[in-house]
Amino acid sequence: MRRRILFALLTLGLLLSAACTADPAGEPAGEDLIVIGMCQVGAESDWRVANSESMKAVFTEANGYRLLFDDARQKQENQITAIRKFIQQQVDCILLMPLCVTGWDSVLQEAKAAGIPVILVDRTIEVADDSLYAAHVGSDFCWEGEQAAAWLEETFQDANGPVNILHIQGTLGSSAQLGRSAGLEQAVQTHENWTLLAQLDGDFTQAKTYEVTCQWLDSQSERPEIHAVYCENDNAAFGAIQALEERGYHCGEGG
Repeated sequence: MRRRILFALLTLGLLLSAACTADPAGEPAGEDLIVIGMCQVGAESDWRVANSESMKAVFTEANGYRLLFDDARQKQENQITAIRKFIQQQVDCILLMPLCVTGWDSVLQEAKAAGIPVILVDRTIEVADDSLYAAHVGSDFCWEGEQAAAWLEETFQDANGPVNILHIQGTLGSSAQLGRSAGLEQAVQTHENWTLLAQLDGDFTQAKTYEVTCQWLDSQSERPEIHAVYCENDNAAFGAIQALEERGYHCGEGG
């Protein structure tokens, strides 16, 4: 087997039909405008930034909306605080990009009691009562993980020796991470020659992935033989590539 590192990149092609323009002051809108409270995870990746900009481009006053935008900076407690603020402001609808899967029951019960529908965008959640949110607009992350694993299976179908995989995970506990990780983990169980060298928490960011990949590589007593790096978003792949190439690895085909 050629010593090369192939990246299983998950292309996040989620097309959203809604978006918005920011109103940091949270001033009351006219009666003819629909007020949207948007609770964004943060700006951890190029996709997330584009997601916010896309939403802002649609939810404009020209389109009949007033947007109240909140950046949670990768903290669930900030998202919960923002939702409660939106409830106090009596918005017409809340758009939630949930950081993680659990911990939403209480605050969403408050939104439901106030008669404010909550729409989940991108990621999903686990709640005891599914009526706490009105709809989910997003991807099937388990399917994405399965497709990435299928690509690995096809690429290494003729491998005679071991296939060593370095796994860079996204924000732990998010539905995106859980689904994409499951796709790889299930595939590893069905291939005796596949080995997970490590599972590193890259938090869906380029900077953290670079940091944890460097730390892991430098901590090994011998230079690891890596055949594939499974990253759960594009920015994680960029960070891993930088760390690997700085240490003399070739990334991509043809090495």
